[in-house]
Amino acid sequence: MNVVETRGLTKVYGPVRALDGVALEVPEGSVFGFLGPNGAGKTTMLRILLGLARPTSGEASIFGHDVTREGAAIRGRIGFLPDVPGFYGWMTGAEFLHFAGSLFSIPEPVLAERVAALLEMAGLAGNRQPVGGYSRGMKQRLGIAQALVNAPDLLVLDEPTSALDPLGRAEVLSMIASLRGRTTVLFSSHLLGDVERICDRVAVLDRGRLVVQGPVEELRRAHGGSITFRLAVTGGVDRLAAALASEPWCVRTTPAPGDGEALDVVVADLEAARLRVPVLVAHLGLGLRRFDEVEASLEEVFVDLVGGRR
Repeated sequence: MNVVETRGLTKVYGPVRALDGVALEVPEGSVFGFLGPNGAGKTTMLRILLGLARPTSGEASIFGHDVTREGAAIRGRIGFLPDVPGFYGWMTGAEFLHFAGSLFSIPEPVLAERVAALLEMAGLAGNRQPVGGYSRGMKQRLGIAQALVNAPDLLVLDEPTSALDPLGRAEVLSMIASLRGRTTVLFSSHLLGDVERICDRVAVLDRGRLVVQGPVEELRRAHGGSITFRLAVTGGVDRLAAALASEPWCVRTTPAPGDGEALDVVVADLEAARLRVPVLVAHLGLGLRRFDEVEASLEEVFVDLVGGRR
């Protein structure tokens, strides 16, 4: 079952087609990454799904309800964190969550228990300082907790890690990952490493058009571009790199991270590489310790899909 579905979704601002016939499917229970370069149309898409903007044409539904005509049936089941969340700086985290929960008319005993659980999840339990004194990472974690205060079936996050330092990003990503299987998560980002860490499915938007969507592993296999092998030898890695450079199927070689006797070799012809590498290694009198394919990263997939369109 899909929690979010769009069909032919289009949004036009004057001469600009911010969205152009987008057909998106977000399955129930997934942690879904919505990728695209800046200006691709990600925020416009989220605004339409949240009922904050109307499409020019096409349809969008959440839980089977049209977002334009049946917004009242949807809103109480969604949690949302914008890219720059706002807080009342004089409140403590607990006070802010109580305030947010009161907007949903949650009974006080239920709300008190939920606030305590969310503060624990966010790593803020026992912190009594005003939110105005929080770090950016603490504020983002509190923002996610606020978006969860109504126990939503769909959590929508707009660039939740974009302004955080590495530690803050890791803490926020861990919090998002902990929601897997408990609620459907849709979050937009241009930080490919973050999406790769926690998402099971992604969609790539570019210039308002949906380029591809599907499970991360399938996209890696289908759109990884050139193939990379890691070669590890005993002695003479520089000679091997020089020999590989003269092979027509070898695109480039780079030192493999963490191993001075290994190379990452990008190849254009898989079969030629498999046949020729053992021959070259033997001819040079080297010992072959490792020769296996390295999985394409999500960044390589993204460049393969979007880079050629520019």
